[in-house]
Amino acid sequence: MEKSIGLLELIKQEFDCKEVDIRTFSPLTLAFVGDGIYELVIRTAIIERGNKSVESIHKEKSRYVKAQTQAAMADRIQELLTAEEASIYRRGRNTNIHSSAKNASMSEYRKATGFEALCGYLYLNGENERMLELIKAGLKRVELL
Repeated sequence: MEKSIGLLELIKQEFDCKEVDIRTFSPLTLAFVGDGIYELVIRTAIIERGNKSVESIHKEKSRYVKAQTQAAMADRIQELLTAEEASIYRRGRNTNIHSSAKNASMSEYRKATGFEALCGYLYLNGENERMLELIKAGLKRVELL
């Protein structure tokens, strides 16, 4: 049986992407990717539980992707992080942010940015299982799973 190739590898192949050292990416670049992949994980998990109206899906998704939820998840998974993961999270959290969330404090927004940077880093590093493990642990610890 042929082994399935991951989405990241398919994207790299199809779009002829060059190899880059993701450690050189800014925390905001990692958070940009992390925001998208985290939302894709949440959207996928919601729709895989059954067909619903788009309005219902959007409302449910919003509970999971808002800055307050991501900040709470980040707080509750700290002891699970490796030293490298904790460093990526801190870089994202401590970066100079030029915007703010509409319905979150700056502290929550910074923690959410750190969490997204971590998700982006893990995704771009091909560590999807670890990313999903941390997302699942965070959701359980904030009692959304």
